[in-house]
Amino acid sequence: MEVNYVPSFKSTPLNPVRLQCHQAAQSDIGTGYEAWLRQIEEHCNHHNSKTYHVAIDGTHGAAFTTILEQLQALCSHENIVYIELDSRRYMKSSAELLTAFDRYLTDNRAFGYIASDVDFKDYFRLQAQADWQADVAEMLHQSSKSLGENCSGTMIITYGPGAGYLSSDASLSIFCDISREHQQRLHRQGMGSLQLGKCVDSVETYKHALFLEWPVWDQYRKRYLNDFDYYMDMNDPDQPTFLTLPLLRALMEAAAKQPIRVKPFFAPGIWGGQYLKKLCDLPEEWENCAWSFEPIAPENTMLIEVYGHTLELPFPLLLSAHPQQIMGERNVQLFGDYFPIRFDYLDTIGGDNLSLQVHPRQAYIEETFNETMTQQESYYIMEQEEGIAPFVALGFTEGTTGEQLLKAVDNAHASRVPLAVEQYVNVLDSCKGDLFLIPPGAVHFSGKGNLVLEISSTTWWFTFKIYDHLRLDKDGLPRPINHDHASRNMNDSFDTRYVNEQLVSSPVISRVQGSSVEELLGEREDLLFQVKRLKLNGEWLDDTNGQFLMFNLVEGNRVRLTPLNNEEATVEWGYAESYIVPAAVGKFRIESIGDTTCSLIVAQVSPNWHTPLLPHHWQAGEA
Repeated sequence: MEVNYVPSFKSTPLNPVRLQCHQAAQSDIGTGYEAWLRQIEEHCNHHNSKTYHVAIDGTHGAAFTTILEQLQALCSHENIVYIELDSRRYMKSSAELLTAFDRYLTDNRAFGYIASDVDFKDYFRLQAQADWQADVAEMLHQSSKSLGENCSGTMIITYGPGAGYLSSDASLSIFCDISREHQQRLHRQGMGSLQLGKCVDSVETYKHALFLEWPVWDQYRKRYLNDFDYYMDMNDPDQPTFLTLPLLRALMEAAAKQPIRVKPFFAPGIWGGQYLKKLCDLPEEWENCAWSFEPIAPENTMLIEVYGHTLELPFPLLLSAHPQQIMGERNVQLFGDYFPIRFDYLDTIGGDNLSLQVHPRQAYIEETFNETMTQQESYYIMEQEEGIAPFVALGFTEGTTGEQLLKAVDNAHASRVPLAVEQYVNVLDSCKGDLFLIPPGAVHFSGKGNLVLEISSTTWWFTFKIYDHLRLDKDGLPRPINHDHASRNMNDSFDTRYVNEQLVSSPVISRVQGSSVEELLGEREDLLFQVKRLKLNGEWLDDTNGQFLMFNLVEGNRVRLTPLNNEEATVEWGYAESYIVPAAVGKFRIESIGDTTCSLIVAQVSPNWHTPLLPHHWQAGEA
C-alpha cells in the first residue's frame, strides 16, 4: 500500500475564546479537585444553615464516585456529617422501565423508536421527590443523635442523573458532563444503559442510548442546565474542569460568533483501512480505522480554551444556546437547533469493501423509527491506494430490481458462494476528486482502496445492509443483514442510465476571483446539502450570507480563514481537517499558507431545499 501522508492533522483541536473583561472573572473557572473543593468550602462558609444540600447531577457515566470521595474527605477534615443519596434509588426498577419503554427499545437488535415523548420524570417513581424528602428527614434525624460538640454541620449530597430534580432547593448544584465518545468508551468497558441493566452486546447498548437515553436526558440537560451553579467537564475524571454557569454562557456566546472546529472521534470497523490510522496518529494497537467523524453534531464535542483552561463541551449545547448565530435564520426555520450536515471519513485504503447498503426514504424513517431526518449522502474521493482499481458501487444495473438482488443475496447466503455484485449493481471507477451523489433509496458502497469524505445529512445509524460479502463479525457470527428494511426502501429507478446522468458529478464553475475558482459539484432536490469545491490560488473573499458554511481541506497543506469583523478569531487548519464557519461570522478572507495551491470542499444547506425537518422538541415549542 503506497499513499502520501501529511502529518499535520490535529485530533484534539483547540478553539481559543477571548472574553471581554466584564463578562467573567478568571476565578470562575478551575481545573482539578483541589480548586473545586476550595469553591465548595467558600460556599459552605457563606451558608447560614448547619445543613448544606449539594446536588451533583449529570450525564450517565460521569465519575460520581470520584466526586463523592473528594467531598467525603472534605467533610471528614472539616468535621461535617456526610450523607449521600443516589438518584437511582428513586427510579423505577429495571424491569418496570424495560416494560414501560418497550415501544422504544423494541425486540430488534439494532433499531428502536425515538423516545421523543418520554420525559426524564418517567424514569422516576411517582412519589420520588416525596420519598427523597422523607429519606433526608430520617437521615438528618439519625445524624443529629450522633452530632458531637465540634461538629460544624451536615452535608447531604444527592448525586446521579436527575439529582437536581430531587433536590430542587439545594444550597449548591453542579452538573457533571461527559461526551458521548467517553460514554461509549465506558459502554465498551461494560457500563450498561441508565437503570436498564446489562445489555446483550455493544450494539444493543448503543441502541438503548440512541433511541431512549440520549433523546430523554439530552433534553433534560438542555432545559435545566441554567438552573445549576456549576458545570463540570468530567471527560478527564482525574482532572475535571469546572466553571460557573454565567461564564459558560459567556463562553458559548463568544464561541458562536467565530469559526469552530469540533473534536473528531474515530472508530475501527470490520472493513477499516490504514490511512486514517497513520494520518491521525491513532493508537498503534488499533487494527484499523474505519470512520472519523468531524462533525456529526449530536456526538461531537468542542475543546474551548479560556484563561489557561480547556473545557470539553458538547457541540449540541452550543447549538441550543445560539442556533441563529451558528446556523442562520433560514436554517433554524428548517432544522431548529439541529445541525443538519455532517462530514465523516470512510477509510478502505488497506482495508476492504463496505457492505452493499441502502438508506431509508424520508416517510419510512419517520413512520418506522420516529426519526425526523433521513440519511442523504455523497461520496467525495479524497485519496486512493495505488496498485489497485478503486471503485464505488452505485445503483442497479439495467433491468435489475431490488427483488432480484435480494433473491440473489439469499442464494449467496444459502450456498456460501460469493455474490457477483457487478451483475446487479453498477461498479464505477472512482478517481481522486470525484463526487458521487447518494439519495435515499440508492443501493451503494465504497470499494476498497478509497478514502471517502462523506458529506451527508446528520443521521448515521440507519444503514440497511443488503449484502456483506459473506463476512463474519468479530464475534465469529455472520454480520446481520436488514433484508426487510432494505426491501421497502430500494429504488429500482436508480439504474445505470440514471446514475451516470444524475448521480455522478460534473463540476460546473460558479464563481471566479483572480486565479481562484469555485465549482458547484453536487446539488439535488432530494438532498438538503449543496457541495462546492474551492480551488484556492491566492486569497478568496466571501460572506456567510446569513448561513453556516463547512470547509474541509482536501488538497494542499494549510489554509487560513480570517473573519473581517474580528481578526482575533483567525483560524488555520491543515490537510483533511474541517471547520464550521457560523452564520454570524459574516464576511471573511481565506488564503493558502505557503507556496502551494489548495482545494477545499465547501458544504452548506442547499438554497433549493425548502422542507422543514424539525427535531421533536422544537415542534413541541420547548426550544
